[in-house]
Amino acid sequence: MDTKMIGSKIAGARKGKNMSQAQLGQLLFISPQAVGKWERGESIPDIATVNRLAEILGVDLNYFSENPQPANEEPDLKPAVNDKDGIVQMEQKMDTHSNAPDEGQLLTNFSGSNLSKSDFAGITAHNRKFNGSALQGSDFAGADFTGSLFTGSDIREGNFDGTNLTDCTLSANNLTGASFKNTILIRTVFNSSALDGAKFIDAELLNAKLTKTDLRNTSFKNGIFKGVDFRYSDLRNVCLDGQTFIGVKFDKTALNETTFNGATFKNVSFRPTFALTNKYHNAIKTINFDGAMMDKLTYAELKGLGANLEKATVI
Repeated sequence: MDTKMIGSKIAGARKGKNMSQAQLGQLLFISPQAVGKWERGESIPDIATVNRLAEILGVDLNYFSENPQPANEEPDLKPAVNDKDGIVQMEQKMDTHSNAPDEGQLLTNFSGSNLSKSDFAGITAHNRKFNGSALQGSDFAGADFTGSLFTGSDIREGNFDGTNLTDCTLSANNLTGASFKNTILIRTVFNSSALDGAKFIDAELLNAKLTKTDLRNTSFKNGIFKGVDFRYSDLRNVCLDGQTFIGVKFDKTALNETTFNGATFKNVSFRPTFALTNKYHNAIKTINFDGAMMDKLTYAELKGLGANLEKATVI
């Protein structure tokens, strides 16, 4: 496999998205130096990371092959959602029957568009597609985007206050500094996205997913979490005080030094990343549950894992 060729393609696609090595590294949870080594051909990403690169950069997997698609074949990337884990995959679709763009398609598919600082406030726009789009600083406040798809897009400082994001998938996006105050998050999927400095305030999350995401610098206040899945995410040092968790899964989640002071737990799961080890028990002991209230089953599980529950109450 030609590592320099693949590195050159990674660099070309990254630059085409106006993305720095640091920004790409943040979305992949690796260092900018690692990205630089790929692009210089000094190392090569594994197959799982290549799939993630394709999602983030908005390209088909064939883009990275040594035998690229003939030039007369122009692929139209159509997103397809994997309901099992909420990860958006890109499948190639050929359309050889139409010589002119369809007006309806233009109104629903905004992929690859430069829409920075756009005003979408208050509109109703179901099942829209924003794949690889520039949406930095855009205002989505009070809008209804039910069923829409945001993949590999730059949505830094996006305003989603009061937005209806029911059944939306937001995968591999840069959502740094985005605001989600009073946002409707029903079956909403956040996967492998950058949420550094993002704010979830007075939001109710119902059967939503925040998986494979670094949430260490994400702010959660006055939240209600029902049926939420945090698997494989990083919640170390996050303050979740006074919030309500019902049917939530913290399975395989990093929770070192996380605080749940005064929080309410009902039917909440805390399964470890690997087999039970002293390291995992020590990590559980760092979680603060002072003043928390929890049902008997949640209490029993945490007690069995070695959590300090001296100031917690069973309800």
